[in-house]
Amino acid sequence: MSLLIKAIGLSVVITLAMSNQAKAAKTELTAEGFADYVITLKADALAQGFSQALIKESFAKVKFHKRAVKADRSQPESRETLDTYLPKRVPKWKVEKARALYKEHQVLLSQVADQYQVQPRFIIALWGLETNFGKFTGGYNVISALSTLAYEGRREVFFKKQLMAALTILEEGHISIEDMKGSWAGAMGQNQFMPTSFLSYAVDGDGDGKKDIWQNQADIFSSMANYLQKEGWSDELTWGRQVKLPKGFDNTLAIPKNTGSRKNWLKAWSETEKTLAQWQALGVRRADGTNLPNVNIKAALVFPDDENGRVYLAYDNYKSLMHWNLSYYFVSSVGLLSDRIKFPPIQ
Repeated sequence: MSLLIKAIGLSVVITLAMSNQAKAAKTELTAEGFADYVITLKADALAQGFSQALIKESFAKVKFHKRAVKADRSQPESRETLDTYLPKRVPKWKVEKARALYKEHQVLLSQVADQYQVQPRFIIALWGLETNFGKFTGGYNVISALSTLAYEGRREVFFKKQLMAALTILEEGHISIEDMKGSWAGAMGQNQFMPTSFLSYAVDGDGDGKKDIWQNQADIFSSMANYLQKEGWSDELTWGRQVKLPKGFDNTLAIPKNTGSRKNWLKAWSETEKTLAQWQALGVRRADGTNLPNVNIKAALVFPDDENGRVYLAYDNYKSLMHWNLSYYFVSSVGLLSDRIKFPPIQ
């Protein structure tokens, strides 16, 4: 081996070692390092036009949350199937509570439904699955949580964007810094909006001048409905339905399970959707074996698990729910809970 090749090899080894050391250093997060990082965040906020007074107040009690970093790094891999997941996410008690709260808030829900053309059962279902009907909204100071995760570094650009959006919310006076609480990831309120989602979709449901998704029921329901409406919701459709496939069915007609991104998923949808009459002709039937509805609408076929698991025909509203959370399991749980709110009819 020539000296040049040996030198190149040694150089590569040294470079890799330095790179690995840099990566290791990035994982060594400390309170002191966080304090230095917060100084840069404040400078960024000032450069983006936020006042010194707002910045001082917002960061006055900011602190490093090791638990947020641990939660972000150790999210469990899914080992579930819908058959094990749905009974836990939509148990009998949750169905009963959802139906009771639907009835309790029926007047307000009807007003929201009329304004945004979103069926109330989906609002209640999302509310129940996001925060157990407002019971579990998270106790983290949002500025601290977002600053911590930006400092952690893996998704720094994303969390800095969320942080600046959170400062905008405070600047607009919708909530005080003391009451701006959320999850470890910075998702806020009873509908768990990230700050950028708040700026895009939150509305003042009762006209009091604030968009309060933490405590104000009119704002909470209206914001959820506004989100769905802006993402293409139609109250003339349901979300989807579980179906049965005939033997020998061509499974390539379904959307692939893992498309890699929302953009790719929507592309796959457009390439595979068919009318219900076309699916009927291919042998697709309702879960009980009866014919599909005789209506002129399109649907796509999805396998949340695999070819041997549950199969769904998904209508356009399914896309709105997947925009809320790009997860077949989440959308399936919302759909199931909404169906159980609807049937049997609430007296």
